[in-house]
Amino acid sequence: MEDGSVNKWRFHGNKKLSFASSIILKRVLTSLKENLNQNDTRPTIPLATGDPSSFPSFQTTSVAEDAIVDAVKSAKFNHYSPNVGILPARRAIADYLNRDLPYKLSPDDVYVTIGCKQAIEVIVTVLTSPGASILLPRPGYPTYEAYARCNQLEVRYFDLLPEKGWEVDLDAVEALADENTVAMVIINPGNPCGNVYSHQHLHKIAETAKKLGIMVISDEVYQHLTFGSTPFVPMGVFGSIVPVVTLGSISKRWMVPGWRLGWLVTSDPNGILQKSGVVESIKDFLTVSSDPATFTQGAIPQILEKTKEDFF
Repeated sequence: MEDGSVNKWRFHGNKKLSFASSIILKRVLTSLKENLNQNDTRPTIPLATGDPSSFPSFQTTSVAEDAIVDAVKSAKFNHYSPNVGILPARRAIADYLNRDLPYKLSPDDVYVTIGCKQAIEVIVTVLTSPGASILLPRPGYPTYEAYARCNQLEVRYFDLLPEKGWEVDLDAVEALADENTVAMVIINPGNPCGNVYSHQHLHKIAETAKKLGIMVISDEVYQHLTFGSTPFVPMGVFGSIVPVVTLGSISKRWMVPGWRLGWLVTSDPNGILQKSGVVESIKDFLTVSSDPATFTQGAIPQILEKTKEDFF
């Protein structure tokens, strides 16, 4: 029998995945929990992972629960999902986002994903090409870097300015970008800083991105969860200036992260993403990946249309 030592075999694990997982919050929290003294009876305080459903005082609305039950009992949503999501869900998401936009999204601008995390994976993978780079905010959400590293997409960080309410350092963005830069990411409302960008600052971001010839990826998973006097303004408002890809989900606002229903939306009235092949690549990615549960998609119209403001 041959020696079973490692050097006899041609396969090995992907070290890029090891690095990527090491910077993900879930991996860090798991490591912390594993190293707690199991004999210590003191309660521990969860310092991370945005999962409000873990706390009894934060429960979703009965409208959402009833929508899921109705979708399951209807037997209309036991089939495979189309790769971009079922039409009623895409139409409902477009209508929901249109409340805040000066122009109208169509269902064709909406791609349903397995939570916002898959939406991040989709757009990062789509933008990957030899030598390409992406600009990420610092502080920011580490999942963007993790997917970029896995796809060998170069990461460059621009700072957020605490003395200016964590606004983007636009001078740094211009200095970092070159002919290989494809996109910049903003997170609004901000994670982890909790900031909310003004209409004026978002307009400056759009103009800067247009000047550089890059798209803006706007992570709006905390959409409308804001404190203070600055109202939430979606980046899609400026889609006529620069192509915007908006990422979102029902996880936070409806407090149901485990339902894994998100979206990737192209706000691009000028059709630049279509002409550049980005839209086709999004569809191609979703064709070879998994889909969100169809019954959850089936519940989305009822959830988005019938939830009353007093719940929020």
